[in-house]
Amino acid sequence: MNYCGDIMADIIVKDSNGTQLQDGDSVTLIKDLKVKGTSETLKRGTLVKGIRLTDNPGEIECNTKQVKGLVLKTEFLKKA
Repeated sequence: MNYCGDIMADIIVKDSNGTQLQDGDSVTLIKDLKVKGTSETLKRGTLVKGIRLTDNPGEIECNTKQVKGLVLKTEFLKKA
């Protein structure tokens, strides 16, 4: 279990502006995004609270009011 924690500690996740992101941060969308598998579109400026980092530095997991269990690319986010 500690081994996985060490791997996660080494991964640095950055937003579109190069600001480092951490678990629990809030981010804002910088572009309208269509959500695959639904008819929903997340609008630019949508605030997403309580993000979770993944083992991929280019992606985060989060929940929004419209969609639960969402994975977003960090290139479309900025730290709020």
